[in-house]
Amino acid sequence: MNHYQVIIVGGGQAGLSASYCLKEDNINHLIFDRGQIGDTWKNHRWDSFCLVTPNWQCRLPGFDYDGNDPKGFMLKDEIVDYVKRYAQSFNPPIKEKVEVYNVYKKENESIFNIETSIGNYTADKVIIATGAYHIPNMLPISKDFPDHVVQIHSDNYKNPEQVPDGITLVVGSGQSGAQITEDLHLAGKKVILSVGTAPRAPRVYRGKDAVEWLEEMGYYDQPIELHPDPEEARHKTNHYLTGRDGGRDIDLRKLASEGVILRGQINQVKDTTIMFQDDLEYNLDEADKTYNRILDNIDNYISKNNIDAPEGRRYEAMWKPTAENKTDLDCIKDSITSVIWSTGYKVKYDWIDFPEVFDQRGFPTYDRGITKEPGLYFLGLPWLHTWGSGRFSHVAQDARYIAEHIASCYEEVETCLNRK
Repeated sequence: MNHYQVIIVGGGQAGLSASYCLKEDNINHLIFDRGQIGDTWKNHRWDSFCLVTPNWQCRLPGFDYDGNDPKGFMLKDEIVDYVKRYAQSFNPPIKEKVEVYNVYKKENESIFNIETSIGNYTADKVIIATGAYHIPNMLPISKDFPDHVVQIHSDNYKNPEQVPDGITLVVGSGQSGAQITEDLHLAGKKVILSVGTAPRAPRVYRGKDAVEWLEEMGYYDQPIELHPDPEEARHKTNHYLTGRDGGRDIDLRKLASEGVILRGQINQVKDTTIMFQDDLEYNLDEADKTYNRILDNIDNYISKNNIDAPEGRRYEAMWKPTAENKTDLDCIKDSITSVIWSTGYKVKYDWIDFPEVFDQRGFPTYDRGITKEPGLYFLGLPWLHTWGSGRFSHVAQDARYIAEHIASCYEEVETCLNRK
């Protein structure tokens, strides 16, 4: 009894959403998850972590947000509770704490073989729902830091008490880097932020959360085909802002005026000296341009649709880098005792034995999650189909599409058999 119509690898919100939709279609399936439901949110996020999208956007299949704070932002423990309650609501067939070692097909066979830590299974179809955050990415120059400097990845960061006394260097200014920098700063820690190319986004504008405007404008439904650079879209860093304390912008210039030390992207570490690129001003300006483009688009939408909304206020840069922000830093002289690498993740799909479905970066290729390998699907990835793909807001759409595709395959087989 180790054969199933569908096996889902990954029991996060994407895998659970697929299970819900397959259940609706009475398709026999099983989920394997390497941990337990909610583990990723619980164990791979820092203590003060919260969503950057409003709670009302949490709408897993059959389980819209049901709390009393739809415009708030769920904290880490609340997210874990939401995902667990979702699973309890429909009782998915899941085996937890199971490692999947290999997914392959034997020569001249159409069924999948799935080797796991609890034995071998087979399936007609397989959905890979393991996300894109597999291996914490620490830059190669991390090996060049002096031994006394404590280094951790954002995946393992929990709270400001975790870092030793002295100054912490945060590398990377995407969502994690910007939020961790703020977390340390609010706790009274001394912080240096190596600012990358991540764009920023507004929190509230003209009487609404910007997410609400963008949802209304159809941004989250924008398909990958309409993106000006589809190839790069899936690999771009997310805009930084926060849902902390009710939600607000993260303004790196403001943090700098409050004592956070900013530098450009990290370039080289030699002995105890850290050298940075001379791109801080450019990176800040580009992030602000993205911020203002979003405001412009909202303004145009309001104007075009004659919407009654409060007047908008444009962002004005109150702080600019000086020559001091271009200098090298010394781990000893400048008391740098720790580094937090907020430099994203690498994907690891080497356990899936279908090299033809992966690009040169090792990222899967597909059309709305459907790959060239018959019966192999991916779910829960950025831009799987739309800008909203992979998020709590749109994973339901992607899951339903794949479930319907699978159901239609069985309907075609049944029709064929009936004709015979």
